Amino acid sequence: MGKVLFIDIKEGDVSTYLFEVSGGGYVLREKKDYPLSGKYDFSIDTIPADIEETYLSVPLGVLNFRVIDLPFSDKDRIREVLPFELDGMILGGQENVVIDSIVTGRSDNTHQVLAVYLERTIMKKILGKLESFGADPVFVTSLGLGPLLKDFTLTKLLSPDIPAGEDRTALAVEEIKSPTINLRRDEFSYTRDIERNRKFLRVTTVLIILIALILAGDVVFKIVSTRAEIVSVKNDIRKQYQEIFPGEKNVMNELYQFKSHMKELKGKEEVLIGVNPLDLLLKLSQVDRQGSVVNEVVVDKTNITMKGEAQSLSEIQQFQNRLKNVLDDVNISDSKSSVQGRMMFTIAAKEKRT
Repeated sequence: MGKVLFIDIKEGDVSTYLFEVSGGGYVLREKKDYPLSGKYDFSIDTIPADIEETYLSVPLGVLNFRVIDLPFSDKDRIREVLPFELDGMILGGQENVVIDSIVTGRSDNTHQVLAVYLERTIMKKILGKLESFGADPVFVTSLGLGPLLKDFTLTKLLSPDIPAGEDRTALAVEEIKSPTINLRRDEFSYTRDIERNRKFLRVTTVLIILIALILAGDVVFKIVSTRAEIVSVKNDIRKQYQEIFPGEKNVMNELYQFKSHMKELKGKEEVLIGVNPLDLLLKLSQVDRQGSVVNEVVVDKTNITMKGEAQSLSEIQQFQNRLKNVLDDVNISDSKSSVQGRMMFTIAAKEKRT
């Protein structure tokens, strides 16, 4: 459970409320009072290291107020125009004060805005004093403002009802949860969270860079490993290609040349598949050729072509008839006399249908 400290500067003394954060609420554990002498000359206990955050309330008497009407209620826009609206109303000019504002009401198309400001010299003195005790308030508010804004009127502003005792403790809790104003602005802005965020961002940036370097190293390693694997695979492909085609010497692209061979084989597929030359030769050997001689036999998937010579045309015709016992569609496609006086012939046929 965390601890927070609320420092309450009043007109005559200073009180500190030590709260313990429990279950989303704030439980008062200790209250201390310190005397206030002179112009905000006070002394409080040094802030313990286990206090997570401190908050500050200044008395209403040290604040100044102006009521103006504006055509909008957006806080950021109000803060932008307030210095110009108040410049002629503030003694010494708006550059000598720290300003915040509260929208207190609305009338027709205008919004009533209560401008609250504190002299920069007073703010600097109070924050410097607190810094010497190790206190760096998250915000600067005033516990008297909350009750003043309920059913706000200018009369209340002129004679405010200052809360006291336990009421101030309850108001401190309300302010911690949602401060009515925050005068820590401009050069007095609370910077511890900013520095903490900057430190966190620096650490985060270093971690991101380290992660990026690790990832980059991993990617480079994978690229190098992949390239080595590619080279190894290419060498294996080349080795296997040379084993399949040992006669080829000029190997430039194994994959392309292998595809080329496959295409060539597919082109011969129709011719080669289904051809049984040994069976055909066995059948031809059983045919009585008498004086006919077969010199050449050409076989493909569908056709058989035989070239040879005989003593006469009648012998060729007799050979043709005998071939019909083992083949189909046997025809003499060509016959002519040779120089030696023998008859040259070409017979076309097909495998016997089963």
